[in-house]
Amino acid sequence: MEADQAGWLYPARVMHRRRVAPLYRFVYRVFYLLVDIDRLGELQGRLRFFSFERFNLLSLRTRDYGDGRGLRPWAEDLLRRRGIELEGGRIRLLTLPRVLGWAFNPISLWYCEHRDGSLRAVIAEVRNTFGEKHCYLLASGGAPMPYGQVHDKDKCFHVSPFLDRAGRYRFELGEPGERLRVAIRESRDGAPVMDATLAAERRALSDAALLQQVLRMPWMAVKVMAGIHWEALKLWLRGAGYRPKPAQLPQDLS
Repeated sequence: MEADQAGWLYPARVMHRRRVAPLYRFVYRVFYLLVDIDRLGELQGRLRFFSFERFNLLSLRTRDYGDGRGLRPWAEDLLRRRGIELEGGRIRLLTLPRVLGWAFNPISLWYCEHRDGSLRAVIAEVRNTFGEKHCYLLASGGAPMPYGQVHDKDKCFHVSPFLDRAGRYRFELGEPGERLRVAIRESRDGAPVMDATLAAERRALSDAALLQQVLRMPWMAVKVMAGIHWEALKLWLRGAGYRPKPAQLPQDLS
C-alpha cells in the first residue's frame, strides 16, 4: 500500500512558459524524491546510494530546508503559526535530492496530513539564486482539504530578474500518486504572465532506479542552476527587460 512506503522516485518533466513579450518556453528533465520525513533513517538503511545527513551518491540534509534545525519541528511550528495542528500526522517532502553533495531546489513541497490521514496543508518552500527563500502556505484554515483545490496567493518573493515581484500565483497541486502534476500560474492584474508545470510518473525507490537516474543526469543540481542562468541569458538577448532585485520582504511566510 502507498501509505506503507517511506519514499518514491518521480522522474519529472518541468515546463516554463512566459506569456508576456518576449514569449518563451523551455522544458527540462529532473527527478524528485517524495519521502516521509519521519522514515528517512529507514530509507538510508535499505538503500546503498541514499543517505540522510551524510555524503552519498544521493542525499538529503536538514540544513537545506526550513530553518535547518529539524524537518518536523520546523514544519509543525510553521503550521501552528496559522492555527494548523497535525497531531503527529504524516509529512511528505517532494524535493530534488543532493547529487554527489550538490543541490539547488527552486521549489520543495511539503504535504502535511492530520493524524486521521486527511490533507491539512501544503507548504511550498521557494528559493531563488540569491540564497533567499519564502514559504507559501496552501491550506483551508486547518480543515481537511482535497487534492486539486486551487490556491491563490499574492506574489511576495523575487524569483526572476525579468518579472516584477507584484502579481498573483495560482497553485494547482494534484495528489502524488502513480502520476504527479503541479501547476503554478502567475498573473498580474488578471492577465497571464507565466506558467510553470511539473509532470511526473512514480517509480519504486530502489538502488537500481536511483543509479539509472543519476547516470542519465549526473550533474542535476549543476544542470538546474546553469539552466536558470542560460535561459535568463536567452531571454535577455530576446529583449526581456531586467528588473533589479528588490529588498526581500520581512515576512517569510504567506
